[in-house]
Amino acid sequence: MRQRTVSDPAWLDSTRAPRDEEAIDATALAAWMREAVPEALGDGAATLAVTQFGGGFSNLTYLVRGGVRELVLRRPPRGAGAGPAHDMAREVRVLRAVWPITHQVPEPIAYCDDATVLGAPFYLMSRVRGVILRDRPPEGVSLDAVTMHRLCDAFVQGMAALHTIDVHATGLASLGRADGYVPRQVDGWTRRWEAARTVDVPDMDALAAWLASHQPVVNGGAPSALIHNDYKFDNLVLDPDDLTQVRAVLDWEMATIGDPLMDLGTTLAYWTEADDPPLFRALGLGITAQPGAWTRAELIGAYARITGRDVAAMRFYSAFGRFKLAVVAQQLHARFVRGASADPRFARLDAVVQVLAAQGLSGV
Repeated sequence: MRQRTVSDPAWLDSTRAPRDEEAIDATALAAWMREAVPEALGDGAATLAVTQFGGGFSNLTYLVRGGVRELVLRRPPRGAGAGPAHDMAREVRVLRAVWPITHQVPEPIAYCDDATVLGAPFYLMSRVRGVILRDRPPEGVSLDAVTMHRLCDAFVQGMAALHTIDVHATGLASLGRADGYVPRQVDGWTRRWEAARTVDVPDMDALAAWLASHQPVVNGGAPSALIHNDYKFDNLVLDPDDLTQVRAVLDWEMATIGDPLMDLGTTLAYWTEADDPPLFRALGLGITAQPGAWTRAELIGAYARITGRDVAAMRFYSAFGRFKLAVVAQQLHARFVRGASADPRFARLDAVVQVLAAQGLSGV
């Protein structure tokens, strides 16, 4: 059952009671907070209420109420393997570096590396209230064609600004290695595909081979920027009074230092157009097919104008974005098939893998 308080507006993301396999021990959390961040609890013995956000396919996200303000808790899912995508310390490090610069990320509050508290490392951050767009505008939100067009401009402007953050001044230069980033990504995601494979998908194998043989030639050194790696509309919190104003960028679990066009390629994989396969609606990606939204080609053109970057090789970056998204979908599907997750959304993601692979090969 979805939960919201009487004072919550209709457009605000609701939560639900956590699934049994994903429950949080609120008593243990309160005890840890009392020692680590007592100012977040306030005076007296706070009784915390922990509910779960239903969106997202990777790390688990919870709303924590009962302290002095609303907080959001992030932790990896049970059964998840090791790796940067589930490294809570890494994610909170990025937030701590970016928040003082832009204030367009949630404020990090505290990090816990003691897995005995809740069963895995976790961190707390402030809740940023605003509108999150997914398949369609939420209740009470009007998104006309003119606003959608302006929002697309704000979207790409935000990505371009992200790519100008000084990674040395913020201490994030060691987050990743720009040299050899593209070959490492192609090799790494190909290996992830092999590890997550549950059935043969010939188009995935063909796309992996195409990517390996069509990597762009880098002249004058590898481009380097802080890249989000999951920059899409449902990771943006928008001002309800002006949807073209971004209040926060969420989900920094995949952020690293690398080629910024790889970031754009990932965004393109999520960017649905009106004549794309309807299967993408199952992923909640239909908002970019709304009237007034830019096409993928317009998005690429705007990014090139704003940044001055050469986008001649976007065919490769776009194909890689689809391959990577297909591998993520397959990893989640494999967790369901292998019994590591009972989330019913994961059961049908094998069909998404096939569509993404076909698109990547076709150059859409």
